[in-house]
Order: sequence, then structure tokens, then C-alpha cells
Amino acid sequence: MCGRKTLTRDMQSIIEELAVEEWEEPEAYTPSYNIAPTQASPVLIQTDRRIVRRLYWGLIPSWAKDRSRAARMINARAETLLEKPAFRSLVDSRRCVVIADGYYEWQRRGSRRQPYYFHSAEGRLLTLAGLWDLWISPEGEPIRTYTVITTASPPEIASIHHRMPVILPASQLKDWLDIRRIPPAEALHLLQRPTEKLDVYPVSTLVNSPRNNSPQCIQALKPPLPGAGS
Repeated sequence: MCGRKTLTRDMQSIIEELAVEEWEEPEAYTPSYNIAPTQASPVLIQTDRRIVRRLYWGLIPSWAKDRSRAARMINARAETLLEKPAFRSLVDSRRCVVIADGYYEWQRRGSRRQPYYFHSAEGRLLTLAGLWDLWISPEGEPIRTYTVITTASPPEIASIHHRMPVILPASQLKDWLDIRRIPPAEALHLLQRPTEKLDVYPVSTLVNSPRNNSPQCIQALKPPLPGAGS
């Protein structure tokens, strides 16, 4: 799964790299080293232009009675998108790209869980395939939410976690976002392409709490000195 991520870049560099044409609520953007479910973060959507909107992480289907599903729907498995009622229609109507520059995953070591940080080996943004939806609260408030699509991890990182977000190459962003031209079957084929080459290293358990949000979260753990702990 993908349950925590980062977006530490400045707004202008994001706009330039993703050819963003409009950024809604730019004053609300703050770089983050620890984006958690239920928090809002920038998501790229295509209408007649490329727009960045501030959406909440954890999908609430438009037909849901309340918000309770959000915490359970932060991820959607690529292999079963068309089988799940919450995602099936969105593949055809509400595809998006979740903007990140890294994500965290935890490896189980007995009773401990060691966090690792994944990011582009070439310093690029990670453009994660996602789906979004619009839910109207009982009070009439429109709330836009999203989920990150995941796939099986390649062998080199599967020992840390068996799932990872689908990272779309820059050349495929246009097709994934173009719901008018690219039908669901063809869009799903994009999720099977090779993903970004990633660098990964262990980090402090500081990231375990969403309250911690600083460069220390992505700082690599130093290897123990020879003989340490003996």
C-alpha cells in the first residue's frame, strides 16, 4: 500500500515540470515531508486545461452516506479497479495524477516496523496514478477526495513491501488524464507500464507520527559503527 508521502518541492518547479496551466488555491500550498491520509494535497486533473486542485486523501464515493469510508480507501488495487463499485465508474470519468516527490513504506522486522523512504533516482516528481470523486456532505458541502492506485512491487523492493503506488512516466500523463479520448480498457493498460527507477533508504521512526513534518523525516539513517552494540 501507499500510506504516507511527501511533496517538498516549491510550487513553481512543480508547475514547470508538469506543464500546469492553473493552480487553484495557491495560497493553501505548503511543502510537506509527511502527508498522511485525510490530509489535503495537490492533485493534477485535466479539464480543458491542466489544473492542480487541493483534494483530500481517502476516497469518499459520491454515493456514500457519510465520511467513514475515507480512511479505508486511501489505495485502490490496479488489478481490481473495474470490480469495485467505488472505483469502477471513476476509471472512465475521474482519473487524476497525485503529485508527490517521495513516499514511505514500512518493513516488518519481528515486532518492529522500519520505515523506508522511496524517491526518484533522478530527482523527478513521482506522478502517481489516482482516481478522485466529489461527495456532498449532509450539510451541502462539496468535498473532493482521491485514492492512490497501487500495483505489485518489483523484486528489488518487494522485501520491504509487496505493494507500491503506480508511478506514471511523464510520456503517459496526457493519456491517463484524457478521459474523453482514452477509454477505461486502454487507460488500465497504462498502469502496467514499467515504473520510475527509485532510490530507497531507511529513515527514522519520526515519520510514524503525522505531527512530525520536517526534513528530518527523509534523512537517511546512518549505518551503525563497527562494533556498535557489542
